[in-house]
Amino acid sequence: MASLTTKELSGIEDQLGAEELLVKKFQSYAQQAQDQQIKSQAEQMAKRHKQHFDTLMGFLY
Repeated sequence: MASLTTKELSGIEDQLGAEELLVKKFQSYAQQAQDQQIKSQAEQMAKRHKQHFDTLMGFLY
């Protein structure tokens, strides 16, 4: 695998932080939601952003 440039690593780091924040926000929304449909959607979004996070982490290994 080719080495990543400093700029690429910086971009991945920034995106990892953004994805991590989105996971936390959607998990919080899901916990607070009274409506089951909204709760389910928030949980799905948290899961999707966790997958994005995991994919980005894969570029670092």
